[in-house]
Amino acid sequence: MWRRAATAALSLGAGAGAVAVATSEDPAATLKVCAHLPPRLLRDSVTAATIAFDYKWSLWGLEPGTPAWQSAKHHAHLRSANRLQELCFRNGGIYIKLGQHIAQLEYVVPEEYVQTMRESMLKRCPVSSYEQVRGVFAKDLGESPETVFAEFDPVPLASASLAQVHAARTHTGQKVAVKVQHDHLTDTGVVDIATVDLLVNALHYVFPTFDYRWLVDEVRESAPKELDFLNEAKNSEKCLDNFRRLSPQIAGSIYAPKVYWNLSTSRILTMEFMDAKEVTDVNGIKSIGVHPVDVSNLVSKAFAEMIFKHGFVHCDPHAANVMVRPMPQDSRKLFGWKRPQLVLLDHGLYKELDYNTRISYASLWKALVFADAKAIKENSVKLGAGEDLHALFAGVLTMRPWKRVIDPSPDHLVLDGKNTDYSELQVFES
Repeated sequence: MWRRAATAALSLGAGAGAVAVATSEDPAATLKVCAHLPPRLLRDSVTAATIAFDYKWSLWGLEPGTPAWQSAKHHAHLRSANRLQELCFRNGGIYIKLGQHIAQLEYVVPEEYVQTMRESMLKRCPVSSYEQVRGVFAKDLGESPETVFAEFDPVPLASASLAQVHAARTHTGQKVAVKVQHDHLTDTGVVDIATVDLLVNALHYVFPTFDYRWLVDEVRESAPKELDFLNEAKNSEKCLDNFRRLSPQIAGSIYAPKVYWNLSTSRILTMEFMDAKEVTDVNGIKSIGVHPVDVSNLVSKAFAEMIFKHGFVHCDPHAANVMVRPMPQDSRKLFGWKRPQLVLLDHGLYKELDYNTRISYASLWKALVFADAKAIKENSVKLGAGEDLHALFAGVLTMRPWKRVIDPSPDHLVLDGKNTDYSELQVFES
């Protein structure tokens, strides 16, 4: 059955591809896109079919909720997570980004998937060859990196799902970081989103309880924004302008690298080179004379300002995108420690929150703090969590099970790191 379905899907894809090439204004580019479709769709179909069969076979005849069923489901989750991980690495690009999304969905998807993706997706990102980097420069700027810059290191400092960063020096002597998009994304981005959408919908049709179509919608909305580096540059400047206008009391403590607009395109972003520590590098932060507690307070203040006052929120604040350095040209110290400055990187993805959304979110947090179950549900519904998901939404926000969220004791939201709370949230999610 699955083989016939895969053959039909490939035949349909090939036919649609032929029509697309024939009617396209740019047949060569369209042909490249269509050439990527059959092998990726085949890999996707085989992986989806294997995962579906594994769950069906592993749980066949077992009573839900029994120890045998729980054990079988756990091992099926692990095998399936590893298969999905391998698919993400083989296809690359948008698939890596999808894997990174899954790695952040603690309490929303099974723990086995979260841990598998979290252990690998930020460490095994694809790396473009230097020839591919030169190709992007030739297409976008008409010159090689060695001509555009006085110095350009061909070995990337770091690589992520959508791009990699090279150190360089301008002809006027400034050290810069150059973010270069992986060249193949131009050809595969649209195809990847379409194939993932097709497979998630197919799996939902076969297994109605498997409904992660919302995750595909999220990637479909965010990917085009993250692939436009000029949009990222505009976001970084808007973010700083918001702090200067609306949050002047901490504006000096928030920084984003200067953009070199004349050396940037939609696929090349040239920025000021930043020497700073990752926000989770506690020992590194101490080594530059900054107290981690001050950093923690500043992170909380900065994102509270973005969420409740600016309505323009940085949506990818993982450790590599939030850096810390001592406040430049500031000799003042607090109890012997230098004042921190947050350096925000990767401004490709922001969310705009209107006034009513911000009010509802503030009201929700007030209800969470005061363990007001009725208000938690009312404001969760206003924010789109639905009538039946307010308890899960509260759990995601607080990392506490529902019975702790509505516990009237003053310390009901204090994190104690007990695995029992995590397990209870996972059970509710299931």
